[in-house]
Amino acid sequence: MARPDLRRNDEMRKVKITPNYTMHAEGSVLIEVGNTKVICNATIEDKVPQHVYGTGKGWVTAEYAMLPRATNTRSKRDIAKLKLNGRAAEIQRLIGRSLRAVTDMEALGERSIIVDCDVIQADGGTRCASITGGFVALWLACKKLVDAGVLKKMPLRTQVSAVSAGIYEDEAVLDLNYAEDSHAIVDCNIVMTGDGEFVEVQGTGEGRPFKKDELQKLLSLGRKGTAKLCREQKKITGEL
Repeated sequence: MARPDLRRNDEMRKVKITPNYTMHAEGSVLIEVGNTKVICNATIEDKVPQHVYGTGKGWVTAEYAMLPRATNTRSKRDIAKLKLNGRAAEIQRLIGRSLRAVTDMEALGERSIIVDCDVIQADGGTRCASITGGFVALWLACKKLVDAGVLKKMPLRTQVSAVSAGIYEDEAVLDLNYAEDSHAIVDCNIVMTGDGEFVEVQGTGEGRPFKKDELQKLLSLGRKGTAKLCREQKKITGEL
């Protein structure tokens, strides 16, 4: 089997993370994974949601959007429909859970960090790119708090990143682009920490049920992919 872009089954697309991509956000990156491009901006606010108010703990959350011409046809903005579409709501909850999994809320203090992930060009794996780039934006925002003396230590325990894996033409492959993702028999998104622990695994049999050994192959590919992404993150964050 030949992949559409001729990569090896265990080969990722080229990854590039550009820090400080916008001038106003406390933390900002452009992440490029192949032809997928996402701007991630982190904003610090000196307030928290009601459910953590008064606890001394902070909060990290995320929002996600696909811009109108991120794909080959124009999609309507959510504001035009007066509601957030279900896909975007599910993805931004995933991003928020992933970032909170590696954040020490007590060390963050009673403040919030909101990470906005806006897809400007989509070619598969946008949620995974958002998590990976979103972490770096979060780190940059936290570093500003530490450098300013607002926080005594970095409130991030370790890194977090995400990658897709799937069964394409009956073979396990890593980091699916859109051509592969749209025809995948099994689609899986794997979120892992820099310590090699799983945060979330989303696996779906799109064309047929999948076997335990196939799942193991996908998890193994995911571990390899997230390890590479962590190395890319460390070019900016260094060792936590």
